[in-house]
Amino acid sequence: MNNAIYNFNAPQNEAVLKYLENSEERKNLFKELNRQQAQIVEIPCIIGGKEYFTGHTADIVLPHQHHKVIGRFHQVTEKELDLAVVAAIEAQKIWSELSWTVRASILLKAGELISGKYRNTINAATMLGQSKNIFQSEIDGVCETIDFLKYNAYFASRIYEIQPRSFYNQLNKMEFRPLEGFVFTVSPFNFTSIASNLNMAPVMMGNTTIWKPASTSVLSNYYLMKVFMEAGVPPGVINFVPGKGSLIGKRIVSDKLLAGIHFTGSNNTFNTLWKQVSENLGHYKSYPRLVGETGGKDFIFVHPEADPQEVAVNAIRGAFEYQGQKCSAASRMYVPESLWPQIKSLLKEICDDMKMGDVMDSDNFINAVISEDAYDTIMDYIAFAKASNEAQIICGGNGDKSEGYFIEPTIIETTNPCFKTMQEEIFGPVLTVWVYKDSELDKAVDICDQTSPYGLTGAVFSRDRIAASKICEKLRYAAGNFYINDKPTGAIVGLQPFGGSRASGTNDKAGGEFNLIRWISPRTIKETFLPATDYRYEYMLKK
Repeated sequence: MNNAIYNFNAPQNEAVLKYLENSEERKNLFKELNRQQAQIVEIPCIIGGKEYFTGHTADIVLPHQHHKVIGRFHQVTEKELDLAVVAAIEAQKIWSELSWTVRASILLKAGELISGKYRNTINAATMLGQSKNIFQSEIDGVCETIDFLKYNAYFASRIYEIQPRSFYNQLNKMEFRPLEGFVFTVSPFNFTSIASNLNMAPVMMGNTTIWKPASTSVLSNYYLMKVFMEAGVPPGVINFVPGKGSLIGKRIVSDKLLAGIHFTGSNNTFNTLWKQVSENLGHYKSYPRLVGETGGKDFIFVHPEADPQEVAVNAIRGAFEYQGQKCSAASRMYVPESLWPQIKSLLKEICDDMKMGDVMDSDNFINAVISEDAYDTIMDYIAFAKASNEAQIICGGNGDKSEGYFIEPTIIETTNPCFKTMQEEIFGPVLTVWVYKDSELDKAVDICDQTSPYGLTGAVFSRDRIAASKICEKLRYAAGNFYINDKPTGAIVGLQPFGGSRASGTNDKAGGEFNLIRWISPRTIKETFLPATDYRYEYMLKK
């Protein structure tokens, strides 16, 4: 038996490649982009390590060129879902009993495969299937995915080190068991890294998963699954079941061995899952763990002592990177009257300079939104603002879905701090600005806190550090990730654990120990060396 105590040092975050013109990494990436665009990949369900081609298929199209099909995936049926449950339960018997260091080594190998052999594959699939530009794909599909894998191994080592103190005549220890049953993972379209982590965080702690990927990100998620298998994840530990959410959710959530749900997506879907779980509580073997990150209405609050250039640049990046399709994207901004003319001018200047189009043109900062449904929803909000006497469009406001689902970066100025686009999550390239009187700073901070039901991310800009600190304190519950003089997006694994509360989710902080702890069920074990031999207390004994 190997009695070594393994030491997992804190990892370094994966370096972001620059993909400069004529660089080798750029040439190799575009070679892979062209390869993937020239084929139609057939994607099966993968259950217990076996591929299932159900015949119930759906096309994968390019959001920025939606007439082009580059893949076709087979949707799961009830038959395959039954098989997935059996496979997950059977696999856990072996997976949960493995040394945690073996599980960690598999995660670390997956990270190395993505860093090297599959970097271009994952990057290209994320760019094409989810319409991300080179930088957005690199930081998500590659770097953050690798960071999650490496840091989870490290965080697990820290958790397993937590042991109780022993005492006279006893030895105490803590066993960190995986949950009893399987974990249902539901991943979103917008982050390849989240799709990976929703599965690999529970898997690191000895659990098995049934994974429903978003239909609009199946391409990159399929390649992730292939990487996991090559890295050594045994058959049945992760079961890949693309298909209709209503069918999958109904079958999986009703199973008595559902041990948890790891979710990122809309409030409506998470609320539905939560209600379904509550209706089945008497049926389950144990109380399922519900971990969800749902949405946000993320803000930038500008103090009168802020730098206009810093505000404008970070507002643009925070609101419009990846077309605003981030739960952390800046979508409402509070600006003092004294700075608004200058900030407004800078915002217009930057918007006029940004280019929009196909991901194959690396000059394009803006690409397509994910689907026609998303396009129509976002354009409805813009139309509402155009028709209102409480708002005016100061940048953008137009869309075109004839070739791809393109929407101009749009900035709305409103006279109503509770205007619809200041309150509701849009999930698109729309930023709404409300201008407040400098003399009513405190009132504006209160409005910022109370306007939206969400509590995910937020930022304050000010050169007055004391003022920034006071605003940060007043907005204590308005954001689970708060930024001072920075955009409210771009949390890095291991540096800024991510998550929010209120209507934004359970705040279990992906990218930190907190999330991993949710996927274990600790058992305390006490061993007594010399057990009692008399039922009476000492003072009851005759002298």
